[in-house]
Amino acid sequence: MLNLERLRTLDALARHGSVSGAADGLHVTTSAVSQQLAKLEREVGQQLVAKNGRGVRLTDAGQLLADHAARILSQVELAQADIEAQRGQVVGEVRLAGFPTAARGLFPEVVTMLRASHPELCVRTSELEPEYGIRQVIRGDMDLAVVLDWNNKRLPVPGGLATAALLDDAADVAMPAGHPLATRAEVGLEDFADEDWVSWPEGEFCYEWLVFTLRSKGVEPRIAHLAGEHHTQLALIAAGLGVCVTPRLGRGPVPDGVALVPVRQPMLRHIYAVWRTDADRRPSIRAAVDALREVGRAVGI
Repeated sequence: MLNLERLRTLDALARHGSVSGAADGLHVTTSAVSQQLAKLEREVGQQLVAKNGRGVRLTDAGQLLADHAARILSQVELAQADIEAQRGQVVGEVRLAGFPTAARGLFPEVVTMLRASHPELCVRTSELEPEYGIRQVIRGDMDLAVVLDWNNKRLPVPGGLATAALLDDAADVAMPAGHPLATRAEVGLEDFADEDWVSWPEGEFCYEWLVFTLRSKGVEPRIAHLAGEHHTQLALIAAGLGVCVTPRLGRGPVPDGVALVPVRQPMLRHIYAVWRTDADRRPSIRAAVDALREVGRAVGI
């Protein structure tokens, strides 16, 4: 009979594309992955993995078995969800991912709430950008991810995922305190057509949103500085090096020398949770979603 843990290792290799990636996803060493794959090859009597340059690739037999492994593991997860649902107890482990300001603005209170309400539940969290969080949920490396899209640009969510709205987060324009528009009651992004912009790194969803939004207003953005952390962005603004859009969730203290002005037509980040539909009945998932909703309602901006 095929060993489930070895099938899980093969599935991780197929999903991550490398032995090191599979090891990271499974939280084991690369040698442990290699040993499990070697045992699985002996078990089935066929070569499943072949060298490919400095890495490895699945053979035809390996890909065939990996496809079966993905379906088997999905069925195992469904069985686990059904058993947990029948038992009705929130136990075991739940792994949460969230983009940085959600991790900072939601997770501390969510984890504290879950620990108090469900002491037998182990909660683990990771900080991941939305697209990576979704990918990790699909792979099975995370149970739930907190992600976002904007009111004028949606984040693609693949099939097979369930979603729950948590809160809408407004954003302001941050500018040096001495900026001519710093005392305005509200501003439009087009008011900063000739300014240097501080943005999230290229390739991230929020960077693409900023460029898309500015161009939709007839502004070709002059992005001078890239920073993933909002605190770094605001430090650059305080130094007089540009302007930026700064959401309110998880923003924390604003440094001296920075003025925040609301946008004339409010820009909202829609923040929501995603998880695999085959895990939907797991009490641990439901408890995590409920805690996220409660904290989201409390901090909704």
